[in-house]
Amino acid sequence: MLRSKSGQKAARSSKRKQARNRSLKSESKTLVTKAVGLIENKKAESAGAVKEAASILDRAAKKRVIHPNTAARKKSRLMKKLNKAAITATVETETAKPKAKPRKKSAKSAKK
Repeated sequence: MLRSKSGQKAARSSKRKQARNRSLKSESKTLVTKAVGLIENKKAESAGAVKEAASILDRAAKKRVIHPNTAARKKSRLMKKLNKAAITATVETETAKPKAKPRKKSAKSAKK
């Protein structure tokens, strides 16, 4: 047990901060995992989940729960996955479209 009053107070405040930090860190991990899952399953609400995850990562970095560079790296990786999923979805829809029928030649071009 700590002997000085200031040491005891520091231990109490440390416990309070630890509890707050733990909940914020846990929430950020949960939202990042949720966003990644939605991206991988190609859900429409994945963009909103990524935005929410980026927001909580920024808050955690602002309160120094995680390092700001760690937050930036995680946000960058999330956005990269989201953009890649959007590109592959666009390519898949373009290839799935039926091809247009060839046009018949008009009367003017047939005379030439």
